[in-house]
Amino acid sequence: MSSSTRTLLVTSALPYANGPIHIGHLVEYVQTDIWVRFQRGLGHRCAYVCADDGHGTPIMLKAEQEGMTPEALIETIGEEHRADFRDFGISFDNYHTTHSPENRACSELIYARLKEAGHIVRKDVAQAFDPVKEMFLPDRYVKGTCPSCGAPGQYGDNCEVCGATYSPADLDDAVSVLSGEKPDLRTSEHYFVRLADFETPLRRWLAGGGRGGRPPVQAEIANKLDEWFDAGLQDWDISRDAPYFGFEIPDVPGKYFYVWLDAPIGYMGSFRHLCARREDLDFDGSWTPDSEVELYHFVGKDIAYFHTLFWPAMLHGAGFRMPTGVFVHGFLTVNGQKMSKRTGTFVKARTYLDHLDPEYLRYYFACKLSSGIDDLDLSFDDFCRRVNADLVGKVVNIASRCSSFINRHFGGRLSGRLAEPDLYREAAEASGRIAALYDSREFGKAMREVMAIADRANQYIDDRKPWVLVKDGATREEVQDVCTVGLNLFRVIMTFLKPVLPRTAERVESFLRCGELSWDGIASPLLGHRIARFEPLLTRVEPARIDAMVADSMETGDAGGSASGMDAGACDRIDVAEFAKVDLRIARVTAAKLVEGADKLLEIRVDVGDEERTVFAGIRAAYPPQSLVGRHVVVVANLAPRRMRFGVSDGMILAAGPGGSDIWLLGVDEGAKAGMRVK
Repeated sequence: MSSSTRTLLVTSALPYANGPIHIGHLVEYVQTDIWVRFQRGLGHRCAYVCADDGHGTPIMLKAEQEGMTPEALIETIGEEHRADFRDFGISFDNYHTTHSPENRACSELIYARLKEAGHIVRKDVAQAFDPVKEMFLPDRYVKGTCPSCGAPGQYGDNCEVCGATYSPADLDDAVSVLSGEKPDLRTSEHYFVRLADFETPLRRWLAGGGRGGRPPVQAEIANKLDEWFDAGLQDWDISRDAPYFGFEIPDVPGKYFYVWLDAPIGYMGSFRHLCARREDLDFDGSWTPDSEVELYHFVGKDIAYFHTLFWPAMLHGAGFRMPTGVFVHGFLTVNGQKMSKRTGTFVKARTYLDHLDPEYLRYYFACKLSSGIDDLDLSFDDFCRRVNADLVGKVVNIASRCSSFINRHFGGRLSGRLAEPDLYREAAEASGRIAALYDSREFGKAMREVMAIADRANQYIDDRKPWVLVKDGATREEVQDVCTVGLNLFRVIMTFLKPVLPRTAERVESFLRCGELSWDGIASPLLGHRIARFEPLLTRVEPARIDAMVADSMETGDAGGSASGMDAGACDRIDVAEFAKVDLRIARVTAAKLVEGADKLLEIRVDVGDEERTVFAGIRAAYPPQSLVGRHVVVVANLAPRRMRFGVSDGMILAAGPGGSDIWLLGVDEGAKAGMRVK
């Protein structure tokens, strides 16, 4: 092992153990796995650990609903998660659970050290209490009317209509989602970590705690952290009252560690579980402040707060090292929209696997992923085109075409010389650029570099036309030379794609009989070498398979737990009497303008016959403001006004389409007049 060999401990966020893995979750695990496989491919020592997040009120309540113990529930869900990750090629060294002896020991140790150092304080907290269920309610288990905009059915922490944040006590007409009863407000003593104690070490870490003294987080996250610092770090509540499924706080009966205390500590617990059976790993040495082990976390942007404030503060306060890097990614949308089981775009991992090859999705995500935190979109049409064009039409096509001539005319043996050394050298020398892109998580750019090499290889074969040369006996040797160049370029390409397509790479290794595809091996082409008979490596994506997957997702989609904050949509049917209450009217647009600070909204004035109103509509990408003036549209006239941060929207303009520029206003006859009701 060279002196430049690095030792890395890598984690992905812990999926919640109350529901299935879906393709939104898989963005993170695929991203992490590609990065880990790349690092291993360079010869670095890299341990990749994860675990199910198995504690909290939702798991306790779901177990009760299912008629089983929480322990039985998380074991069942854990087995499903492991199977899904295995079948998607996620190469964990250890996949554990937070409900483990290792995690309990680590959680109690960190708590004890924080307490001993004076970082734990106690405060009385007023909370919503369900008098029927006899338990304190998490904010999301209280619903009521938003105190800001008056929208009904909003959760106890924030309004999904106007975006306001508040406490459950602020809601009007609040009820428990468990019993439907009005919750009481009761006081209980809670335990807090004083985050303000750690502002200086946190700022120091953010300034240069990463590899080579670089910041450990992306610029967008660093800017957000500066806002939190400027606002003042608040004490962090780390306790919950019984009944609660989790670890009881030592010497405090009836009080439990809040799930967000022991969830990140689950990284340590899983690693300790791995170290117990791996002599080459040192748990204690990996977590000391001066450790040379690099610690990396991949997480969604919705949990960046926990991983860039709470978690490093806990580690520092307990005398452990802080992360080398926290890599934050965005969410997944499907066909430009939030995932929804109503449209079949809420696709569970297992449903996908029932219909499509997992390496298709790994490649598509790789094409979309970067080092930033922007959301990425899975377009099924683009997915089909890209996989078929790139993987089948470009990459596999090289092997298919060249191997047929080698096997049929030369006994499966490659030429003893490389006829185009400059072309091969150009491809091989791209390894440095592509490696740098992988290391910096710029997977999309790396895929473009690889496909450019595939384009050049195919162009070379097209220019030399071995299918023509083979007909001339005098040039048969040239056919062997051309196909030898082609297959060696294919080997280079598949070496670059191995972190993304590990199982396809294994089949290529068998086909080429070349041993393990490795970055070091690129320097030496295969010459005078015998290959095996070609077998199909990947087949085309058939649109019918995607359609079948979508149909199955409509029938069986389930929101479950989500580490990335996404949820499934729902479609509650209404009867004719309810629909008759909707007042649909023809309205004439009298004015329209852009909304400053909003990417999608237009502010539109409409004449509904007896008055003019202002309506905000998310159609900016499809309609320039001036193109709307004078048009007739259909509006919902009796919709309750909705307060937004840009103003009050008094009605709704009806439109259809998947979003973006594909939005169409409903057609209105030329003879229609403002104020006419739609029948």
